[in-house]
Amino acid sequence: MSTIVKLINVIGNIKDPRINRTKLHNLTDILMISICAAMCGMTGWDEIKAFGDSRKEWFRKFIPLPHGIPSRDTFRRVFERVNPKQLENALLEWTNTLNECLEGKIVAIDGKTLRSSFDKSKGIAPLHTISAWCVENKLVLGQCVVGSKENEITKIPELLKFLELKNTIVTIDAIGCQKNIAKIIIEDKKADYVLALKKNQPDLYNEVAALFRKAETHNIPTDYCEFLDKGHGRIETRRCSCIEAKPWLAHDTDSWAKLTTVAKIVSIREIKGEISECTRYFISSLPANAQEIGRAVRAHWGIENTMHWSLDVVFKEDSIRIRKDNSPANLAVIRRIAFSLAKARTPKKMTTKKAQLKSILDWDFANQHFLKD
Repeated sequence: MSTIVKLINVIGNIKDPRINRTKLHNLTDILMISICAAMCGMTGWDEIKAFGDSRKEWFRKFIPLPHGIPSRDTFRRVFERVNPKQLENALLEWTNTLNECLEGKIVAIDGKTLRSSFDKSKGIAPLHTISAWCVENKLVLGQCVVGSKENEITKIPELLKFLELKNTIVTIDAIGCQKNIAKIIIEDKKADYVLALKKNQPDLYNEVAALFRKAETHNIPTDYCEFLDKGHGRIETRRCSCIEAKPWLAHDTDSWAKLTTVAKIVSIREIKGEISECTRYFISSLPANAQEIGRAVRAHWGIENTMHWSLDVVFKEDSIRIRKDNSPANLAVIRRIAFSLAKARTPKKMTTKKAQLKSILDWDFANQHFLKD
Protein backbone atom coordinates (compact mmCIF):
# COMPACT_ATOMS: atom_id res chain seq x y z
CA MET A 1 0.00 0.00 0.00
CA SER A 2 1.48 3.38 -1.02
CA THR A 3 2.26 6.18 1.43
CA ILE A 4 -0.45 8.38 -0.08
CA VAL A 5 -3.11 5.65 0.17
CA LYS A 6 -2.16 4.99 3.81
CA LEU A 7 -2.53 8.70 4.55
CA ILE A 8 -5.92 8.88 2.81
CA ASN A 9 -7.16 5.88 4.81
CA VAL A 10 -6.07 7.46 8.10
CA ILE A 11 -7.48 10.94 7.55
CA GLY A 12 -10.67 9.39 6.20
CA ASN A 13 -11.50 8.51 9.83
CA ILE A 14 -11.52 12.15 10.97
CA LYS A 15 -14.99 13.39 11.87
CA ASP A 16 -16.30 16.02 9.48
CA PRO A 17 -17.63 18.99 11.52
CA ARG A 18 -19.89 20.20 8.68
CA ILE A 19 -23.59 19.51 8.17
CA ASN A 20 -24.08 16.95 5.41
CA ARG A 21 -26.70 18.94 3.51
CA THR A 22 -24.44 21.96 3.13
CA LYS A 23 -21.16 20.36 2.02
CA LEU A 24 -20.02 19.77 -1.54
CA HIS A 25 -16.43 18.63 -0.95
CA ASN A 26 -15.15 15.58 0.92
CA LEU A 27 -13.12 16.30 4.04
CA THR A 28 -10.43 13.86 2.85
CA ASP A 29 -10.09 15.81 -0.42
CA ILE A 30 -9.66 19.10 1.43
CA LEU A 31 -7.01 17.70 3.78
CA MET A 32 -5.05 15.92 1.02
CA ILE A 33 -4.92 19.03 -1.16
CA SER A 34 -3.73 21.03 1.85
CA ILE A 35 -0.99 18.52 2.70
CA CYS A 36 0.35 18.43 -0.86
CA ALA A 37 0.16 22.22 -1.10
CA ALA A 38 2.13 22.53 2.16
CA MET A 39 4.78 20.16 0.81
CA CYS A 40 5.30 22.58 -2.06
CA GLY A 41 5.55 25.62 0.21
CA MET A 42 1.99 26.97 0.00
CA THR A 43 0.81 28.70 3.18
CA GLY A 44 -2.39 30.80 2.97
CA TRP A 45 -5.86 29.83 1.76
CA ASP A 46 -5.44 31.54 -1.62
CA GLU A 47 -2.17 29.70 -2.27
CA ILE A 48 -3.69 26.32 -1.32
CA LYS A 49 -6.64 26.97 -3.62
CA ALA A 50 -4.37 28.05 -6.50
CA PHE A 51 -2.18 24.98 -6.04
CA GLY A 52 -5.23 22.71 -6.13
CA ASP A 53 -6.49 24.33 -9.33
CA SER A 54 -3.11 23.89 -11.04
CA ARG A 55 -2.90 20.19 -10.08
CA LYS A 56 -6.56 19.18 -10.41
CA GLU A 57 -6.05 16.30 -12.84
CA TRP A 58 -3.21 14.84 -10.77
CA PHE A 59 -5.35 14.93 -7.62
CA ARG A 60 -8.13 13.08 -9.44
CA LYS A 61 -5.83 10.04 -9.65
CA PHE A 62 -6.42 9.29 -5.96
CA ILE A 63 -9.27 11.52 -4.67
CA PRO A 64 -12.66 11.91 -6.40
CA LEU A 65 -13.13 15.72 -6.39
CA PRO A 66 -16.82 15.42 -7.37
CA HIS A 67 -17.20 19.22 -7.39
CA GLY A 68 -13.68 20.23 -8.35
CA ILE A 69 -11.26 22.12 -6.09
CA PRO A 70 -12.85 23.74 -3.01
CA SER A 71 -12.91 27.52 -2.67
CA ARG A 72 -10.47 29.35 -0.41
CA ASP A 73 -13.35 30.02 2.03
CA THR A 74 -14.14 26.30 2.19
CA PHE A 75 -10.54 25.54 3.15
CA ARG A 76 -10.68 28.28 5.77
CA ARG A 77 -13.99 27.20 7.33
CA VAL A 78 -13.02 23.53 7.48
CA PHE A 79 -9.70 24.17 9.21
CA GLU A 80 -11.37 26.49 11.70
CA ARG A 81 -13.75 23.70 12.73
CA VAL A 82 -11.92 20.36 12.46
CA ASN A 83 -11.00 18.94 15.86
CA PRO A 84 -7.19 19.34 16.23
CA LYS A 85 -6.99 16.32 18.52
CA GLN A 86 -8.39 14.09 15.78
CA LEU A 87 -5.85 15.43 13.30
CA GLU A 88 -3.04 14.86 15.82
CA ASN A 89 -4.24 11.27 16.31
CA ALA A 90 -4.29 10.79 12.54
CA LEU A 91 -0.64 11.91 12.39
CA LEU A 92 0.26 9.36 15.08
CA GLU A 93 -1.64 6.57 13.34
CA TRP A 94 -0.13 7.38 9.94
CA THR A 95 3.47 7.51 11.18
CA ASN A 96 2.94 4.17 12.95
CA THR A 97 2.07 2.64 9.56
CA LEU A 98 5.29 4.04 8.04
CA ASN A 99 7.76 3.38 10.78
CA GLU A 100 10.51 0.92 10.28
CA CYS A 101 11.72 -0.70 13.48
CA LEU A 102 12.67 2.09 15.88
CA GLU A 103 14.81 -0.14 18.07
CA GLY A 104 18.02 1.61 19.03
CA LYS A 105 16.97 4.87 17.39
CA ILE A 106 16.80 8.27 19.08
CA VAL A 107 13.46 10.05 19.57
CA ALA A 108 13.79 13.72 20.46
CA ILE A 109 10.89 15.52 22.14
CA ASP A 110 10.80 19.30 22.16
CA GLY A 111 8.43 22.26 22.09
CA LYS A 112 8.01 25.01 19.52
CA THR A 113 6.07 28.29 19.57
CA LEU A 114 4.39 29.58 16.39
CA ARG A 115 5.41 33.20 16.74
CA SER A 116 2.82 34.80 14.44
CA SER A 117 -0.19 32.83 15.68
CA PHE A 118 -1.03 35.30 18.46
CA ASP A 119 -3.91 37.77 18.34
CA LYS A 120 -3.19 40.63 20.73
CA SER A 121 -6.59 42.29 20.20
CA LYS A 122 -8.37 39.12 21.39
CA GLY A 123 -5.85 38.21 24.08
CA ILE A 124 -4.81 35.01 22.26
CA ALA A 125 -1.25 33.88 23.02
CA PRO A 126 0.97 32.26 20.36
CA LEU A 127 0.28 28.57 19.79
CA HIS A 128 2.79 26.23 21.44
CA THR A 129 3.23 22.63 20.32
CA ILE A 130 5.29 19.62 21.41
CA SER A 131 6.60 17.22 18.79
CA ALA A 132 8.34 13.85 18.81
CA TRP A 133 10.98 13.49 16.10
CA CYS A 134 12.80 10.31 15.08
CA VAL A 135 16.31 11.55 14.37
CA GLU A 136 17.47 8.73 12.08
CA ASN A 137 14.21 8.41 10.10
CA LYS A 138 13.69 12.20 9.88
CA LEU A 139 10.03 11.56 10.69
CA VAL A 140 7.64 13.48 12.95
CA LEU A 141 6.12 10.73 15.09
CA GLY A 142 3.50 12.87 16.79
CA GLN A 143 2.46 16.29 18.02
CA CYS A 144 0.21 17.80 20.66
CA VAL A 145 -0.86 21.37 21.39
CA VAL A 146 -0.08 22.94 24.76
CA GLY A 147 -3.18 24.87 25.83
CA SER A 148 -3.05 28.35 27.31
CA LYS A 149 -3.57 26.95 30.83
CA GLU A 150 -1.24 23.96 30.36
CA ASN A 151 2.52 23.46 30.17
CA GLU A 152 4.98 21.01 28.63
CA ILE A 153 5.37 19.10 31.90
CA THR A 154 1.75 17.96 31.75
CA LYS A 155 1.58 17.50 27.97
CA ILE A 156 4.75 15.44 27.42
CA PRO A 157 3.24 12.40 29.22
CA GLU A 158 0.15 12.75 27.05
CA LEU A 159 2.28 12.64 23.90
CA LEU A 160 4.40 9.74 25.19
CA LYS A 161 1.25 7.72 25.86
CA PHE A 162 0.51 7.30 22.15
CA LEU A 163 4.05 6.70 20.86
CA GLU A 164 5.59 3.30 20.11
CA LEU A 165 8.99 3.70 21.79
CA LYS A 166 10.15 0.24 22.86
CA ASN A 167 13.96 -0.01 22.91
CA THR A 168 14.45 3.57 21.72
CA ILE A 169 16.42 6.36 23.42
CA VAL A 170 14.16 9.31 24.33
CA THR A 171 15.84 12.71 24.71
CA ILE A 172 14.09 15.71 26.29
CA ASP A 173 15.24 19.17 27.34
CA ALA A 174 15.32 20.20 31.00
CA ILE A 175 11.59 20.90 31.28
CA GLY A 176 11.03 17.16 30.74
CA CYS A 177 13.47 16.21 33.50
CA GLN A 178 10.69 15.02 35.80
CA LYS A 179 10.36 11.82 37.85
CA ASN A 180 6.99 10.88 36.38
CA ILE A 181 8.24 11.37 32.80
CA ALA A 182 11.29 9.17 33.47
CA LYS A 183 8.98 6.55 34.96
CA ILE A 184 6.68 6.54 31.93
CA ILE A 185 9.64 6.14 29.55
CA ILE A 186 11.13 3.24 31.53
CA GLU A 187 8.09 1.36 32.82
CA ASP A 188 5.34 2.07 30.28
CA LYS A 189 7.31 2.61 27.08
CA LYS A 190 10.18 0.15 27.78
CA ALA A 191 12.64 2.72 26.44
CA ASP A 192 15.70 4.56 27.77
CA TYR A 193 16.12 8.27 28.42
CA VAL A 194 18.70 11.05 28.30
CA LEU A 195 17.27 14.10 30.10
CA ALA A 196 18.89 17.52 30.33
CA LEU A 197 19.42 18.53 33.95
CA LYS A 198 19.14 22.17 34.98
CA LYS A 199 18.23 24.13 38.09
CA ASN A 200 14.55 23.22 37.88
CA GLN A 201 15.82 20.15 39.81
CA PRO A 202 18.08 22.17 42.15
CA ASP A 203 19.16 19.46 44.62
CA LEU A 204 20.04 16.91 41.97
CA TYR A 205 21.64 19.55 39.73
CA ASN A 206 23.88 20.89 42.50
CA GLU A 207 24.95 17.39 43.55
CA VAL A 208 25.77 16.30 39.99
CA ALA A 209 27.76 19.50 39.36
CA ALA A 210 29.67 18.96 42.64
CA LEU A 211 30.37 15.31 41.68
CA PHE A 212 32.04 16.32 38.42
CA ARG A 213 34.11 18.96 40.20
CA LYS A 214 35.21 16.30 42.67
CA ALA A 215 36.02 13.88 39.81
CA GLU A 216 38.70 16.31 38.58
CA THR A 217 40.80 15.78 41.72
CA HIS A 218 39.67 12.38 43.03
CA ASN A 219 39.92 8.89 41.63
CA ILE A 220 36.32 8.60 40.41
CA PRO A 221 35.87 6.26 37.41
CA THR A 222 34.80 8.41 34.47
CA ASP A 223 34.16 7.47 30.85
CA TYR A 224 35.27 10.19 28.45
CA CYS A 225 34.78 10.94 24.77
CA GLU A 226 35.48 13.96 22.60
CA PHE A 227 33.58 15.05 19.48
CA LEU A 228 34.66 17.63 16.90
CA ASP A 229 32.34 19.44 14.45
CA LYS A 230 33.40 21.87 11.74
CA GLY A 231 31.29 23.85 9.31
CA HIS A 232 29.99 27.29 8.31
CA GLY A 233 33.03 29.02 9.82
CA ARG A 234 32.56 27.29 13.15
CA ILE A 235 34.69 24.80 15.09
CA GLU A 236 32.98 23.08 18.00
CA THR A 237 34.55 20.61 20.42
CA ARG A 238 32.26 18.66 22.74
CA ARG A 239 33.78 16.82 25.70
CA CYS A 240 31.46 14.24 27.25
CA SER A 241 32.19 12.73 30.67
CA CYS A 242 29.99 10.04 32.28
CA ILE A 243 29.91 8.65 35.82
CA GLU A 244 27.79 5.83 37.26
CA ALA A 245 25.19 7.51 39.46
CA LYS A 246 24.44 5.26 42.42
CA PRO A 247 27.91 4.73 43.93
CA TRP A 248 28.55 8.46 44.14
CA LEU A 249 25.27 10.35 44.56
CA ALA A 250 23.81 10.88 48.02
CA HIS A 251 20.60 12.06 46.35
CA ASP A 252 17.68 9.60 46.41
CA THR A 253 18.41 8.09 43.01
CA ASP A 254 15.81 5.33 43.55
CA SER A 255 13.04 7.92 43.17
CA TRP A 256 14.17 8.35 39.54
CA ALA A 257 13.29 5.33 37.41
CA LYS A 258 16.50 3.49 36.43
CA LEU A 259 18.78 6.49 37.00
CA THR A 260 22.07 4.87 35.97
CA THR A 261 24.39 7.58 34.69
CA VAL A 262 25.09 11.27 35.13
CA ALA A 263 26.87 13.11 32.32
CA LYS A 264 28.59 16.41 31.70
CA ILE A 265 29.13 17.90 28.27
CA VAL A 266 31.45 20.87 27.82
CA SER A 267 30.98 22.57 24.45
CA ILE A 268 33.78 24.84 23.24
CA ARG A 269 32.82 26.85 20.17
CA GLU A 270 35.14 28.99 18.06
CA ILE A 271 33.63 31.42 15.52
CA LYS A 272 35.87 33.95 13.76
CA GLY A 273 38.47 33.73 16.50
CA GLU A 274 35.97 34.21 19.34
CA ILE A 275 35.76 31.30 21.79
CA SER A 276 32.78 30.53 24.01
CA GLU A 277 32.28 27.66 26.45
CA CYS A 278 29.10 26.06 27.80
CA THR A 279 28.70 23.27 30.37
CA ARG A 280 25.55 21.16 30.59
CA TYR A 281 24.53 18.20 32.73
CA PHE A 282 22.32 15.19 31.98
CA ILE A 283 20.85 12.14 33.68
CA SER A 284 20.29 8.87 31.84
CA SER A 285 19.11 5.29 32.17
CA LEU A 286 21.87 4.22 29.78
CA PRO A 287 25.20 2.78 30.98
CA ALA A 288 28.05 5.23 31.56
CA ASN A 289 29.17 5.22 27.93
CA ALA A 290 30.29 8.70 26.87
CA GLN A 291 30.21 7.82 23.17
CA GLU A 292 26.56 6.72 23.27
CA ILE A 293 25.29 9.49 25.53
CA GLY A 294 27.23 12.13 23.61
CA ARG A 295 25.69 10.83 20.39
CA ALA A 296 22.18 11.03 21.88
CA VAL A 297 22.68 14.60 23.09
CA ARG A 298 24.07 15.68 19.72
CA ALA A 299 21.17 14.00 17.94
CA HIS A 300 18.64 15.84 20.11
CA TRP A 301 19.78 19.13 18.60
CA GLY A 302 18.48 17.76 15.28
CA ILE A 303 14.92 18.60 16.28
CA GLU A 304 16.01 22.26 16.46
CA ASN A 305 18.56 22.34 13.63
CA THR A 306 16.61 20.19 11.18
CA MET A 307 12.92 20.02 12.03
CA HIS A 308 12.22 23.40 13.65
CA TRP A 309 14.59 25.20 11.30
CA SER A 310 12.93 23.66 8.24
CA LEU A 311 9.44 24.45 9.51
CA ASP A 312 10.44 28.10 9.97
CA VAL A 313 12.64 28.67 6.93
CA VAL A 314 11.31 26.21 4.33
CA PHE A 315 7.66 25.94 5.40
CA LYS A 316 7.47 29.57 6.69
CA GLU A 317 5.71 28.53 9.90
CA ASP A 318 6.75 31.52 11.99
CA SER A 319 5.47 34.03 9.44
CA ILE A 320 2.00 32.50 8.93
CA ARG A 321 -0.62 34.79 10.43
CA ILE A 322 -3.66 32.49 10.26
CA ARG A 323 -5.06 32.70 13.79
CA LYS A 324 -8.78 31.99 13.95
CA ASP A 325 -10.28 29.13 15.97
CA ASN A 326 -8.67 25.72 15.31
CA SER A 327 -6.83 26.78 12.15
CA PRO A 328 -3.35 27.37 13.68
CA ALA A 329 -3.31 23.99 15.46
CA ASN A 330 -4.69 22.09 12.46
CA LEU A 331 -2.29 23.69 9.99
CA ALA A 332 0.62 22.92 12.33
CA VAL A 333 -0.25 19.21 12.04
CA ILE A 334 -0.62 19.51 8.26
CA ARG A 335 2.86 21.07 8.01
CA ARG A 336 4.38 18.26 10.08
CA ILE A 337 2.83 15.63 7.82
CA ALA A 338 4.07 17.59 4.80
CA PHE A 339 7.50 17.97 6.36
CA SER A 340 7.80 14.20 6.96
CA LEU A 341 6.74 13.46 3.38
CA ALA A 342 9.08 16.07 1.95
CA LYS A 343 12.06 14.82 3.96
CA ALA A 344 11.41 11.25 2.83
CA ARG A 345 11.03 12.18 -0.85
CA THR A 346 13.59 14.92 -1.46
CA PRO A 347 16.34 13.42 -3.68
CA LYS A 348 19.79 13.05 -2.16
CA LYS A 349 22.11 16.06 -2.52
CA MET A 350 19.08 18.35 -2.94
CA THR A 351 17.65 20.65 -0.28
CA THR A 352 13.96 20.48 0.58
CA LYS A 353 13.60 24.12 -0.47
CA LYS A 354 14.98 23.38 -3.93
CA ALA A 355 12.75 20.30 -4.22
CA GLN A 356 9.74 22.48 -3.37
CA LEU A 357 10.64 24.96 -6.10
CA LYS A 358 11.30 22.25 -8.71
CA SER A 359 7.99 20.53 -7.88
CA ILE A 360 6.16 23.78 -8.71
CA LEU A 361 8.12 24.61 -11.88
CA ASP A 362 8.65 21.08 -13.20
CA TRP A 363 5.60 18.83 -13.00
CA ASP A 364 7.55 15.79 -14.24
CA PHE A 365 9.89 16.20 -11.28
CA ALA A 366 6.91 16.46 -8.89
CA ASN A 367 5.39 13.25 -10.27
CA GLN A 368 8.65 11.31 -10.15
CA HIS A 369 9.87 12.49 -6.74
CA PHE A 370 8.09 14.95 -4.52
CA LEU A 371 4.43 13.96 -4.93
CA LYS A 372 4.77 10.36 -6.08
CA ASP A 373 2.02 8.06 -4.84
